[in-house]
Amino acid sequence: MGLLIYGANGYTGRIMVEDAHTFGLKPVLGGRSKEAIKELADKNGLDYVIFDLNNAAETEKALQNVNVVIHCAGPFRFTALQMMEACLKTNTHYLDITGEINVFELGASLNQRAIERGILLMPGVGFDVVPTDCLASFLKHQLPSATSLKLAFAGLGGGMSKGTTLTMVEGMGEGSKVRENGKIVSVPLGFKSMELQHNGKNLFFMTIPWGDVSTAYYTTGIPNIETYTTVSRKRYSKLGWMNAFSWLLKLDFIKEFARKKVKQGPAGPTDEARQNSRTYIWGEVSDAEGKKVQAYYTTPNGYTVTSLTALLIAKKVLEGNFKTGFHTPAGLYTEYLIDEVADVTPFTIIS
Repeated sequence: MGLLIYGANGYTGRIMVEDAHTFGLKPVLGGRSKEAIKELADKNGLDYVIFDLNNAAETEKALQNVNVVIHCAGPFRFTALQMMEACLKTNTHYLDITGEINVFELGASLNQRAIERGILLMPGVGFDVVPTDCLASFLKHQLPSATSLKLAFAGLGGGMSKGTTLTMVEGMGEGSKVRENGKIVSVPLGFKSMELQHNGKNLFFMTIPWGDVSTAYYTTGIPNIETYTTVSRKRYSKLGWMNAFSWLLKLDFIKEFARKKVKQGPAGPTDEARQNSRTYIWGEVSDAEGKKVQAYYTTPNGYTVTSLTALLIAKKVLEGNFKTGFHTPAGLYTEYLIDEVADVTPFTIIS
């Protein structure tokens, strides 16, 4: 069995299943829900396997003959460790589509075990964090003396899937993260903001705990990292209240209420909305002498990118193009990995 997509019946997993044939891949589909997985597998003429990650023996049995897993069942704070441990025991290469800082740090902590088992551990092979990781690597090469890095992204149209929103719900009340002098530290959500222009429009950004706070350090060695996304000024103005009552947002009954609301909504953006939207990726590096370099580029919708980059990396691994241990996408495949994705504009240096 070459490739297994676990959580294939989720919003992003279904896109991945549809795109797999363009890479010459015929994945086995996996998940907990037999009815949904079987229906998807039958529709696409694929094999499937049903198992629950909370059952270690069942998971290891399912992975016995699998070369590569793309793990798509989040929130990954609840599922990544189980899948990583199973992959380590069955010598299966591990990929996932997380953007969660703690999952990247978990992968890094298992580096030596992965080397000993001869497998690759690469969390974040989707939009989280391939496009930003590639830009971070590019900027580091423009200014090798860089000591600070800012990364930002803006979705221009589209929307979020249930999975993405549920991950945000689980992080409610936890504030944000940045990297300072090589260490990941906690800060209030949106503790910094900035404004950028794109295509004649002003875009307002605030800091968020994006995965590059972890991964960009491993890719570039830059010790100070901040990550941003767009937000309306009206929403940003409410952050003071949210940060003051962060303890309330952590309560189980509050999160459960939010989970139920999310689950009542649509699975994610429609195909039309996804195809008609793009994502703006921006970055800036600076050094101790005050030198700065900024660059940007655009990609297709984030969910489209996730499917394409995850499958692209899976194919590379299946073909033997990998190194053992924990690696970041650009750290292993360089910043030009993103050039292998269709409809991505070139890196453009602003200053």
